Amino acid sequence: MTYAQELGKFAEDLAAEYLVSLGWKVLERNVRVDHGEIDIVALDVSEKPEELVFAEVRCRFLGEVQSPLDSIGSRKLRTLLRASQELADKIDWQGFWRIDVIAVTIHDKHNRESWELEHVKDITS
Repeated sequence: MTYAQELGKFAEDLAAEYLVSLGWKVLERNVRVDHGEIDIVALDVSEKPEELVFAEVRCRFLGEVQSPLDSIGSRKLRTLLRASQELADKIDWQGFWRIDVIAVTIHDKHNRESWELEHVKDITS
């Protein structure tokens, strides 16, 4: 596993643990469809009715040119929309769904113990 892959897995693990701490159900991780990959598929049970959430996890080190949230451009957003719609159709989801971003900023490249997490709900609205 490369350093970048290891870092991505670290951030995705943090994001999944965070969603579980909210009481959400993490259904799948790293789901590949024709239009791309979805990092985390979860069920937001705090919403009534429950919403299916396709979560994109972004990770950056503090001080990099782009923050994790700023790293999602129009091309990535289109890919996320297509992949999410494709998976919602594939599983025949009949309810509401949305795309969230979970941004992890690591404060020290040599120590992953210092980090912050930001959760932005429904990035398409």
